[in-house]
Amino acid sequence: MHAAILTNFATPKGGAEKVAIESARGLAERGVAVTLIHGVDGPADPLLDHSRIRRIGLGLTDVWERPAWRGAIDGIWNREAARRLEAALAGLPAGPDVVHLHQWTRSLSPAVFAVLARSGLPVAVTLHDYFLACPNGVYYRFDAAEPCALRPLSGSCLAAPCDPQSRAHKAVRVARSLVQRKAIARGFARRPLDLVHVSDGSRARLEPMLGATVFRHHRIDNPVRVERAAPADPARGDAVAFVGRFTREKGADLVAEAAHRAGLPSLFVGDGPLAAELRAVPGAEVVGWRAPAEVEALLRARARAVAAPARWLETGPLTVYEALAAGIPAVASDRAGAGEKIRQGETGFLVAPEAGSLADAFRRLKDDAVVRTLGRAAHARYWAAPMTLAAHADALCDLYAGMTGGPRAPSFQRSAVM
Repeated sequence: MHAAILTNFATPKGGAEKVAIESARGLAERGVAVTLIHGVDGPADPLLDHSRIRRIGLGLTDVWERPAWRGAIDGIWNREAARRLEAALAGLPAGPDVVHLHQWTRSLSPAVFAVLARSGLPVAVTLHDYFLACPNGVYYRFDAAEPCALRPLSGSCLAAPCDPQSRAHKAVRVARSLVQRKAIARGFARRPLDLVHVSDGSRARLEPMLGATVFRHHRIDNPVRVERAAPADPARGDAVAFVGRFTREKGADLVAEAAHRAGLPSLFVGDGPLAAELRAVPGAEVVGWRAPAEVEALLRARARAVAAPARWLETGPLTVYEALAAGIPAVASDRAGAGEKIRQGETGFLVAPEAGSLADAFRRLKDDAVVRTLGRAAHARYWAAPMTLAAHADALCDLYAGMTGGPRAPSFQRSAVM
């Protein structure tokens, strides 16, 4: 088996790249030959240093770093990305059996769908967000600070001032969505795209939006690259932790406000537009981005719980899974896909993404006995059915086998594929 994995970057700029890189490593360790093709050149994650992984950079530019007019054009349809991807696939000594696309909006553009359709190869796409259906990618009304309820690309959608930046940006995103929809409908009428959903909630929302005409839908958990160790003792921690990009749709401001109300410090690992606002909240500490090993050590030392109270319909935040794997309770939004892994009152809490409800949950974390019991249950339940890199690779191999007609993995090795 030879799998080509396609994404924007060879280093984690977000959850999509993180999963693409980790899945490449997991597949390589399972004996699969992997070619990772990334749009933007630059340093590569050390996980890609493996004898079965070939890495090809297309030498493209992140559209966020281009002049606005050029970024808009390339974001809608990047002809150079299409040309270079086609050349890269044609130049491989042995062609791939399957192509797996993880993200395309930052450098590759919808033009890659036309290239992949012409290749005749089976194509899988992991849906880390809502870009395949929704113009702004998160199915969220930034103007109203609430999840969207409109049908993507309907008249109401086109008229809604929902973009996080401006109406001009919305117009560009709509144009991208329209040409993307057309490219997929034309290119995959005879060979469907295989779509991988990372949570039951996101599948339930996206499947009706996308339909089944040119898609086949599957469900596979994202991998969690955490080595099994003794559970943390969260009762020794002093703070509620938030890990990731500091934005309102992710609820970073809610964590700071709710922790302050509950009389607990808050710890923020990452960065984002709300960094200065968070630093101004009494009891909040912002430490910036850290390497994965540093994040785990910091959470084990400081976190009474990890909070992810997203306002948007988040598909599956990895930070929640990583916390549970370490034996740290999680407090998540009842809108997020990660909530499917939390047992209410047993391994953490699911709450509405608003400060009052979150503060009530945080107050319960002030009890050492409660926190310690939650943490132990979180560790035990996670490791009873861990979302390991090996389990993820097995699930991908089963998916690829179904797409290509090859042999499937033994049933005892499979992860959640439905």
